[in-house]
Amino acid sequence: MAERDELAEYERRFRRSGLPLFIEDYSASEDIFTRATPFLGLVFVGEMLGATELEWPLLVNISAALGGLAILVTAFGLVNRTRKRPFLSLPREVGRPELAAFVLLPALLPLIFGGQWRQVAGLVAGNLLLLALVYLVVGYGLLATVFWAFTRMADELAASLGRLVRALPLLLIFSLVLFVNAEMWQMYGSMPRPFVLIVMALLLGLGLVFLAVRAPGLVHQLEDDLGGGSPPLSRRQRLNVGLTLVVSQALQVVVVSAGVGAFFVAFGILAVTPSVGEAWAGTEGAWQYPFELFGHDVQLTETLLRVAGGMAAFTGLYYAISILTDSTYRDEFMAGVTTEMRGVFEARARYLALRG
Repeated sequence: MAERDELAEYERRFRRSGLPLFIEDYSASEDIFTRATPFLGLVFVGEMLGATELEWPLLVNISAALGGLAILVTAFGLVNRTRKRPFLSLPREVGRPELAAFVLLPALLPLIFGGQWRQVAGLVAGNLLLLALVYLVVGYGLLATVFWAFTRMADELAASLGRLVRALPLLLIFSLVLFVNAEMWQMYGSMPRPFVLIVMALLLGLGLVFLAVRAPGLVHQLEDDLGGGSPPLSRRQRLNVGLTLVVSQALQVVVVSAGVGAFFVAFGILAVTPSVGEAWAGTEGAWQYPFELFGHDVQLTETLLRVAGGMAAFTGLYYAISILTDSTYRDEFMAGVTTEMRGVFEARARYLALRG
């Protein structure tokens, strides 16, 4: 009994550290989707609204929603019976039949009540995407990983600013030249708002790709430093560790990008008058917020936020590349990570010895 409690404590520690795949015999059916059963059940019941139509009268929609709920409950009850469980019981193990029912059964409602094929396809795609998200968040401990990275953020922030000073002086000068360039303001000012967000996401996403490319090498380095006499990590465990490293570095990139974006917003308010900004962009933007600063009229505009956001995303991409190519940064980052991870790897060694 004491050994079982000790094993459970080790497993809880792995989950809190964002490394649930360090748990031996960790499976999707027993440890991932089963833990998410209450959430998936709530979504499953909520999708009874797929039986309704906006054009229908209220009473008809209520009747259709109740009918859809009855269909979902009955169909899932039949799945329970085929799995030799009580008709209305929540599954203790969510396997392929339960996942297939979660994806397909709600999609039948729009087909039964209105022949809405597009909504059927949308529900199937949405449920598959939701299951993938649950697998990532629960299966790879994404929330715990983000929390772990935030706990290190205070220590890493000062180091990140120091690296920023070393890595980005030329980029900041170049960015300032771009920021006071009329073509830059015209491009972001005339670009449709969704396109601005897409361009920023592409720049930051490309930086994330660079971080992910470097992660396997960092994982092997970490395993060589801390593995000791423990069995080597499996492929999924290396992926779990790599995700932890990528999230930690990505948060640093986001912090640096946000700081650069805030600098350009402040610089633009002080240095770019409303008339100059409108002349460069050809538009004032969809909204403006004028206010007084030190006795002078200034204003915050949508165009200014667009240009500052573009500069921030470009800086984030450059910083991610510098993380990938700067050996000094990699050594400093890995030194901090090694200190944090040492206890987890030592716990894994004791955990495997106890199981063995």
